[in-house]
Amino acid sequence: MKICKRCLYPENHPLHLIFDEHGVCSGCRVHEEKEKLDWKERSLKLKNILENYKNTSGNNYDCIIPVSGGRDSYFIVHVVKNIYKMNPLLVTYNKQYNTETGIRNLANLKIRFNCDLVSLTVNPEKVKKITRATLLQMGSMYWHCIAGQTVFPVQVAVKFKIPLIIFGAHQGIDQVGMFSHTDEVEMTRKYRHEHDLMGFEAEDLVNKFDEITEEDITQYKYPDDKEIEQVSVRGIYLNNYIHWDSFTQHEEMVKMYGFEGMPQNRTFDSYNDADCFNYSDVHDYIKYIKWGYSKVTDHVCREIRLRKMSREEGIRLIKEFCFKEPIFLNQFLEWIGMTKNGFNYIIDQHRNKNIWARNEHWKWEIIDAPHYDDRPDLIKAAALPLKNIDIPLNYDQYKINSEDDKYILIGKGYKK
Repeated sequence: MKICKRCLYPENHPLHLIFDEHGVCSGCRVHEEKEKLDWKERSLKLKNILENYKNTSGNNYDCIIPVSGGRDSYFIVHVVKNIYKMNPLLVTYNKQYNTETGIRNLANLKIRFNCDLVSLTVNPEKVKKITRATLLQMGSMYWHCIAGQTVFPVQVAVKFKIPLIIFGAHQGIDQVGMFSHTDEVEMTRKYRHEHDLMGFEAEDLVNKFDEITEEDITQYKYPDDKEIEQVSVRGIYLNNYIHWDSFTQHEEMVKMYGFEGMPQNRTFDSYNDADCFNYSDVHDYIKYIKWGYSKVTDHVCREIRLRKMSREEGIRLIKEFCFKEPIFLNQFLEWIGMTKNGFNYIIDQHRNKNIWARNEHWKWEIIDAPHYDDRPDLIKAAALPLKNIDIPLNYDQYKINSEDDKYILIGKGYKK
């Protein structure tokens, strides 16, 4: 399997990479823009965009921010509300795989920033039905999360007539260089359909599976184009205007607002997915089966490109985390009502047969392993000089509140 000579992304990345004559991937080349762009100028551009959406009458919110108990939620709200002085409405889709850490983070976010929040919890039985279908059809137990997280903000924008939605980083830019930062690509129905949803809209599930009804997928249906046009809904990404460094941003949010991390089974980054049992566990294990690489590779490539990690250290971390068995699989199977044999049978149908084959003992083995050390001359030429970091990053650092800091959210307050 061909691997980028700078980062460690494989050629079969689902968002598609291209390699230049030096063996460096398109994601790394676009990432070089972060060292060259005038971010002060771009932040002024963001300021001008946001100023045009401020609700001067005071009878509505200025914008919508999709949030969760993990990822970049704290940083996005911090930038939009405290730096650019916008009045956001926070919206969250309940993915139903919530950790206690994530629940506390979401409650703390609402309280610390004094923001209103609208949440959507779909009937768990409908979610289970949809998840069984998407596991079978596309090998995804996370489709409903992505569908809900990307459509609920648009539904709220249409309903409350709030035209601006603000997201964090566009995956197609940050991972594979699908666009330049200067393209200022925005959230679209088309990108969501082709990449986030793997080509399947909610309506397709009704047509494909008899047990799924129109009522089951109502909350996942994208608003009609005419509804969107009437409000002029627009979704922008902050990483087009701000130098994006997710891990460092999370560490800042820990210090400033008490954001909590949680150690992950299959990656070293304890911040990104602290809200979800499954994203960096069962979901990531499925990703490994389908593509031959996993979330730890995403995190390693991010840090290599930011010049905070060597390629050698990245290889070591991939070998340490990539092959671990998921620890929350039994919990997921109990929730969805499926046996382990049934789960394995379904996931095996989605194995990439260019990567996997059964050996003489009928066990699955990787037949096209990554060639990390191929062409050392190109690897040396493509390497970036590491930044001089006084204090080495501690990837195991995370914050856990003491027992008397735990709370149950009631309105905007809390009960100890």
